[in-house]
Amino acid sequence: MRTANLSSAPPCLLQRLLLYASVPLILAALGSRGATAASQPYQTEKPPAGTTDSPGYVNPGPAKCTEIGNFYFKRKQYKGAISRFEEAIDTDPNYAPAYLGMGRAYEKLGLNQKALEAYRKYLDTLPSDRDAENAKDVQRAIERLTGGAARSR
Repeated sequence: MRTANLSSAPPCLLQRLLLYASVPLILAALGSRGATAASQPYQTEKPPAGTTDSPGYVNPGPAKCTEIGNFYFKRKQYKGAISRFEEAIDTDPNYAPAYLGMGRAYEKLGLNQKALEAYRKYLDTLPSDRDAENAKDVQRAIERLTGGAARSR
């Protein structure tokens, strides 16, 4: 039987050989559980139902989602902005600034009907008169999009 001279082999090759040689020993030590783990190496145990410590996406809230949407809007990434505004609305359907941003983004994309719906929803959900200046801008946008038919509104 011929033996290989490993003294001139690169160190990474030696490490691989040692690792591969030890795998059967590790599996034997683990018993039948090791065989299952080896056949499904990327599956992990699911956490018990009702636990909240699993890593995952945490919605930052409607204000932060709207802020991110405005960030995308300023960079002319309107579809990304709409996605963030939708997330804000899913979190809080009464959060008016998300509808305003969504209306502006839809208008930039040329989706005038969707822009009108978002602008009208914005006006319906305004919490107070503090957004009066934005409301005037939205009324002008509605008039522009409907060709002046919204003056009676």
